[in-house]
Amino acid sequence: MAIAVESQLAVGEGVKGRSLTQDAFRRFFRNPTGILGLGIISFFIIVSLLAPVVRPYDASRDRNLRARLSPPSAEHWFGTDELGRDLFTRVWHGGRISLRVGLLAVVMALTVGTTLGLTAGFFGGWFDTLVVWLVDILLAFPGILLAIAIVATLGPSLTNALVAISITQIPVYVRITRVVTLALRETEYVQAARALGSSPRRIIFAHILPNGLSPLVVQLTLSVGVAILDVAALGFLGLGAQPPDPEWGVMIRDGFRQFLRAPWMSIFPGLAIFFSVVGFNLLGDAIRDVLDPRLKNA
Repeated sequence: MAIAVESQLAVGEGVKGRSLTQDAFRRFFRNPTGILGLGIISFFIIVSLLAPVVRPYDASRDRNLRARLSPPSAEHWFGTDELGRDLFTRVWHGGRISLRVGLLAVVMALTVGTTLGLTAGFFGGWFDTLVVWLVDILLAFPGILLAIAIVATLGPSLTNALVAISITQIPVYVRITRVVTLALRETEYVQAARALGSSPRRIIFAHILPNGLSPLVVQLTLSVGVAILDVAALGFLGLGAQPPDPEWGVMIRDGFRQFLRAPWMSIFPGLAIFFSVVGFNLLGDAIRDVLDPRLKNA
C-alpha cells in the first residue's frame, strides 16, 4: 500500500514538475531582459568557441613592431598595442580565458558550497556549527581582498586565481543551501520519505536538493559576472593570467601605461568585460523573476 501511494505521488510530482518547467520557459521567453541577457551570453560563448577555428592565434609569437600603437582601422578593427599585436584578435581569444575561468570557478564553488550546505543543514550538530563559523570568517573579508591574499600566498598564476575566486564564492552557496535545507527538512514530503525508510543520502539528493535549486540557479548566473570581474582584477594586478596570455584584465593593465597615447588598448577589453558581466546579470535577474512565485501573476 505504501509503495503504491509513493508511486502515485512520484507520478503526480513528475507531471507537476514538467508543467512548472514548461510554464517557467514560457515566462522566461516573454521577458525581454532575459532574452537580451541570453543573447549577449550566447554571443560571447559562441565567438569564444569559434576563435581557435576561425582565427588561430599563438600569443607567444604575435609581434609586429612596425604596426605598434596603430589606431582602429579597417586592417586592425580595435587597433594594436605597444608590440603591434592586433587587439581584436587578442580580445576575441581573451574571452576564452575569462569566460572559462569564471565558469569553472563558479562551478567549483557551487559544488563545494552546495555539498557543505546540504550536509550542515540536514544533519546539524557540531558539523553545522563548524561550517557556520568558517563561512562567517570567510565573509568577514571582502571577496577580492581575500582572493588577492590567497593568490599572493600561492603565487601568481591563472590556476591559483581560479582556486582563489572559487574559495571566495563558496560561502554564498553554503549559506543559501543551508537555509533552504533547514526549511525543507521539516516539510511533510521529507518526513514521509523518512517514514518510508529512505536513506539520508536519498532524502538530500532526491527530495531536498531538487526543491531548492531555484535560488542556486539564480545565484549561479549572477556569480559568473562577479567571477569574470575578479579574474580581470587579478590579471590587472599581475596576480592572474601572465603575459603574453590575452586575458582581458592583463590587456587593460598593458593599456593603462599607454592610455593617453592609445586609449583603445584599455577601452576594448574593458567593453568586453562590461558586456559579458551585464549579460550574466540580466540573465540572472530574469531567472529570478521567472522563479519567484510572487511574480507569477505579474
